[in-house]
Amino acid sequence: MTIHRRQFMQGAGAAGALATAPTTVLAAGTPKQEANMTTFVLIHGAWHYGALWEDVAKPLRKAGHTVHTPTLAGNGPGKDIDRTVGHNDAVKSAVDYVVKNDLKDFVLLGHSYGGTIISRMAEELPDRIRRLVYWNAFVLSDGESIESVSPPHYKQLMDAIAASGAHGPGAVKLPFPVWREAFMNDADLALAQKTYELTTPHPLRTLTDRVALKSFHELKIPRSYINCTEDIAMPPGDFAWHPRFTARLGLCRLVQMPGGHEACFTDPELLAQKIVEAGRD
Repeated sequence: MTIHRRQFMQGAGAAGALATAPTTVLAAGTPKQEANMTTFVLIHGAWHYGALWEDVAKPLRKAGHTVHTPTLAGNGPGKDIDRTVGHNDAVKSAVDYVVKNDLKDFVLLGHSYGGTIISRMAEELPDRIRRLVYWNAFVLSDGESIESVSPPHYKQLMDAIAASGAHGPGAVKLPFPVWREAFMNDADLALAQKTYELTTPHPLRTLTDRVALKSFHELKIPRSYINCTEDIAMPPGDFAWHPRFTARLGLCRLVQMPGGHEACFTDPELLAQKIVEAGRD
């Protein structure tokens, strides 16, 4: 399989300035074109932050869509960030962002860990969300955690990293070999190294906290799932993303594309196209 890679964003400096800023670019066009424009709220995964969506957001904006890329509590670059926060703190930060910006009728997408965030956001903000989109994301049931639905070797790895204290209190970061082989398996070594340097430590509690989802599975919000067919961050077999998590959504739209877990880096333009496909009415 050949992946057509686009050049990744230049440096983390400019990225940091964009981490929580919404960007709205309205393309001139006919009334019909403007009527098809969508507001997207993109919720990042573990070790990411808002600005790392930039190469996906660019083509969406160019097409005339509005894109918001908030950074969740406990994530982002900087030594002053509290990495001891829990899952509820991360959810609250995302809900507060939506309310502060008075966002309505938007498509809410979550990647990986971000899937657990958008499920809780849907419970808190059901009347504001047009559609939920999960991109190779966890879909939890009430009382589950990311740790509880992941292979045992991930728990052992994260516990060992946290115990070492290498990334500060309560924080973990994937070792580069895991990032390279399981998350960036469709990238060359140079891109894997460059993107790894942009990722940041992640609060372990958000992965181990059990999530209360009392009403999510009864909500009537339309749902889509984007599945990258070479994604092995969750290993093939019983732990694979699809169909394990798509089955939990009930009636949903399945959109598939080639690529691994970090298609936002390896093929951002194709991912943007698939986000539009997954998010359309």
